[in-house]
Parts: sequence; C-alpha cells; structure tokens
Amino acid sequence: MTDTETPAATYCGRFAPSPTGPLHAGSLLSAVCSYLDARRHNGRWLVRIDDIDPPREMPGASDAIRRSLEVHGLQPDAAVSFQSACRDRHLAAIAELRSRGHLFDCGCSRRDLRRHGRPGPNGPLYPGTCRHGLPAGREARTLRLRVDQERDSFDDQLQGPIRTCLAETVGDFIVRRSDGLPAYHLAAAVDDGGGHITHVVRGHDLLWCTPPQRLIQRLLGLSSPVYAHLPVLVDQHGFKLSKQQGAAPLDDRKPAANLWLALQRLRQAPPAALRRASVATLWQWARSHWQPERLRGLERIVETGTGE
Repeated sequence: MTDTETPAATYCGRFAPSPTGPLHAGSLLSAVCSYLDARRHNGRWLVRIDDIDPPREMPGASDAIRRSLEVHGLQPDAAVSFQSACRDRHLAAIAELRSRGHLFDCGCSRRDLRRHGRPGPNGPLYPGTCRHGLPAGREARTLRLRVDQERDSFDDQLQGPIRTCLAETVGDFIVRRSDGLPAYHLAAAVDDGGGHITHVVRGHDLLWCTPPQRLIQRLLGLSSPVYAHLPVLVDQHGFKLSKQQGAAPLDDRKPAANLWLALQRLRQAPPAALRRASVATLWQWARSHWQPERLRGLERIVETGTGE
C-alpha cells in the first residue's frame, strides 16, 4: 500500500462480499479500505459478488449489497460481476490440477476432520486419511490438493513478512466440495490470479487463506496480486462482527455517519464536523487524507458503539 509498489495505470483492486446477508460495519471497513487504496493509486476498483455457496446465500442479499455500496458512494469502475459466472473456468482449473497429479479423492467428513485434525489457523488440518487412496468402505466426497513441503513467502502490505510451510499451517485442502462446487480457495485463486486483479485488500481473518491461494496460482502458472490484510472489527468479547454472528446490517439511511465511523475505526481521525457532512464531502476528505500506515501490524479493531 505504498506509492512505490505498482504504477497507477496497472492498479486494479476489488471488493468481494459473499451474498449471505447485507453489508455490516465490519464489511464496510473492507470496502472503504480497498476503495481508498485504489483511489490513492489512481487505479481501478471492482466489485465481485462471491456467490459460489448457494446453500448459504440469502435471497435478495446481492441486491442489498449493491444498494448499500451505491448509497455510501462506493461506485465500482465496471459493472458488478458474479463469481458464479466463472464456474466453467474454476472447473477447468480443477481438471488441470487433477491431470497434473496435484489432487486426490477424499472420503472424509467434517466430523472426521474435527475428530482427527490438529488445530490450524483455518481450522483443523487434514490428517492425511485418504492421501494415498480411499480407505476400504469409503467413497469419494471431495477433491483435495496435496500439500507437501511447499513454502510460501510474501510481504503483506499491512501485516509485514509472512513466511510459512503450508504442510504445517494449512495441510491438504479442498478444491472441490462434496456437492461438486468449486471451493473458496480455488475460486478466489483463479479469479484473483493472472494479473487482472493486482491488489487484494481484505480482513485479517483471511490472512491464512492467502498461502493456499498463492499455491494454486503458482501451480496453474498464474501471477499473484499484492495482498494487504486489514484489522477485523470485533465486539468487546473479541468475536468478529460477521453475518454468521448476526451482525446488524448497515443503516442505509445514514451513509455519511457510517462512513465517518468507518474512517474513525480505520484510525484516519476524520474531523467531528464531517460526521454530518455529505457523502461526497466525506469521500473528498478521505481520499486526500488516507494513511493506511496507521493500520500496520493491527489484527483487530474493537467495536465500541457509535463513536459519539
């Protein structure tokens, strides 16, 4: 997120919410941060609805997300895209990985993984039950990518150098789910890789999703974007504000107040007088005063109410 990383003309960022509910205060932080970083570099900012998990999607959520972005002045530089429209590309990537011997059939359930997997930053690590063939009596449920001693190293623009052995932190991970749909790591890696998206600004809770996604990109010959993982918004008990935890949706009737509070939480210190300014005035101030370095090294921001 420095001025020396990427020429402005080549910068392309994105905000990629899942349509599992309306935007809330935590997701607004990601949208604001990614938008301001793109504008700071005179780059492009896109919106992609990551609708690859139909069982978890909420009817009308995609429309609600787009309305919230619009009233908050978060206008993308192209039409909103939908990840589900790229499913053929995702499946082709899975087929290519399989033809090269990187994948194996797995017959394990989530319950099996909880019972036998050791803890990891993305959840229990796969214990390798089906790595060398399905055990007797088991049928294939998912496809996993075989992770050996691959190491990953990248410089996160907010969290600093990230160095890891994937076998120790991620393990063999799913690329095709039991319902036949592409898994999150595979879809995100394909859609963010290859140079179209040059910068990904997202929450710290996704930091350890980056090494497996970068591994997929390397195996497929795709370039990887620059990553920046901003602190996530948590409640006073330390739990991330999320749709799954029932976080309150944004009040679209108060976009300026929402933006002011988001900027305050992002440590940008907006003047109190701007709290009741127009959305356009707030954005004008934010673009000229954006200081992402104030977020370096932070993993979480505690939600303390309205900021009054």
